[in-house]
Amino acid sequence: MSSTHEVLNQAPPRVDLDEYSTNPALTEAVERHGAGWAADHLAEVGSLVGQADFQRDAELANTHPPVFAGHDRWGNRVDAVEFHPAYHRISAAAIAHGAHTSCWAEPRPGAHVARAAAFMLFAQVEPGHACPVSMTHAVVPSLRATPELADVWLPKVFSRDYDPELRDPATKSSAVFGMAMTEKQGGSDVRANTTRAVDAGDGSWRLTGHKWFCSAPQSDAFLVLAQTGTGLSCFLVPRVLPGGDRNVFRIQRLKDKLGNRSNASSETELEGTVGWLVGEEGRGVRAIIEMVGQTRLDCVLGSAAGMRQAVAEAAWHTRHRSAFGSTLIDQPAMTAVVADLQLEAEAATWTALRVAAAYDSEDAESVAFRRLATPVAKYWVCKRGPHHAYEALECLGGNGYTEAFPLARRYREQPVMAVWEGSGNVIALDVLRALAREPESVAAVDEEVASALGQHRAFDAHVQATRALIGRVQADPGSAPQHARRVVEALALALQGAVLIREAPAAVADAFVAARLGADRSLEYGALDAGLDLAAIAARA
Repeated sequence: MSSTHEVLNQAPPRVDLDEYSTNPALTEAVERHGAGWAADHLAEVGSLVGQADFQRDAELANTHPPVFAGHDRWGNRVDAVEFHPAYHRISAAAIAHGAHTSCWAEPRPGAHVARAAAFMLFAQVEPGHACPVSMTHAVVPSLRATPELADVWLPKVFSRDYDPELRDPATKSSAVFGMAMTEKQGGSDVRANTTRAVDAGDGSWRLTGHKWFCSAPQSDAFLVLAQTGTGLSCFLVPRVLPGGDRNVFRIQRLKDKLGNRSNASSETELEGTVGWLVGEEGRGVRAIIEMVGQTRLDCVLGSAAGMRQAVAEAAWHTRHRSAFGSTLIDQPAMTAVVADLQLEAEAATWTALRVAAAYDSEDAESVAFRRLATPVAKYWVCKRGPHHAYEALECLGGNGYTEAFPLARRYREQPVMAVWEGSGNVIALDVLRALAREPESVAAVDEEVASALGQHRAFDAHVQATRALIGRVQADPGSAPQHARRVVEALALALQGAVLIREAPAAVADAFVAARLGADRSLEYGALDAGLDLAAIAARA
């Protein structure tokens, strides 16, 4: 080989690692929140997703995105979505390892935390398939509201089998769920929906309308919102009816998205489509709200998983690459950048699993805490994702900007978690509703935050300012919306600071408070006080 083609000073492939055991923030948070019993299983998942062939499947699923086939060769309408086999292999692995519904199927203390960690490990490497996996998980509380539907569908949802073929539900042992809420004229304002449902008189309903975003249209069944005579209602709509006939489910097109390329999102038309009422007629938002809450948490988990991928790739590259006489990671400017990226990933991970732990209990305090903490974390963690991915990408230089490395894909992926399940203003206004109407949720989060007072002056000052801001918003509801984002950001930083101060290593907690709450905090990653233990933090990446 010519000497001009000798490869020098390039990092080796970051493959064949246990992505669980090499992630100290995740392993420590799992143990802290009562899921240490799942460590062996999570290490198995971590080794699986770290394999070179799994990462190759993730690449293939994104470079060969799903394709819509409206008709078969004879002209029959089939409304099919065709995926690369790599997508199905990844989905099958995630479901086989319980990343969808293990916490519901096998409840025990820490089950939601263990399931959250498994979900994060799969989403870290291939996030697109996590959408239907998340919805299948999140549909369980909504289905339980209607026992006759739960009896039919929950055993299939709990199954560890993966069967992508659409056929009579009675012949399948498993099922994957999607949802269709938004319409082009309303978006997040689902009460403006125009899809109509008419009682068929036989226990079923007939739905007619156009859904602007239908997630994972290849799924076996969906929760769909539609108007009835008494108001917005929720319906279970299967792709295939009992007996094997296809339901009317006309896919108009697949969305051409910025990222999330491996996952199919569609526009769908319903015309006399058969559905079954979930919950009470006219109470559709209430019926589906638990599903929305669960998927909002999964957006936090997905964003945190993306941060882990980003900082791990950045740390790997900088530990194997030399420039100007030394390894990149040992150069103070780069040490500070990687440490700061790790702080963000740690804060997201610890916060995500703290919120997940609140779903492991139905006591009043846990329910109140998660009511407010979920949207607060969803707003902040998901918004921090894109810039975090960009900064990590830059650590790889030109390599990071190419599609041959995973961070270009991650950079495109991160914004979707902030958009789905309520974009920034929708989430911020939901937080305001909780502040105004649910004082028990405010008290539960305040108690969490107060548990870390007295150790950091900057944190204590931030909590005091946050409490004052909440008080002003509660005292003047009319002007509250203009302060919505400021309130949520303040609450999120207080919550993250409290969790880290109480649970994370001192070096991490001290640096987070200084970098995010201190008087000399910066707007960009890497501008950290040199007196902090940056090398120790970067080592955790």
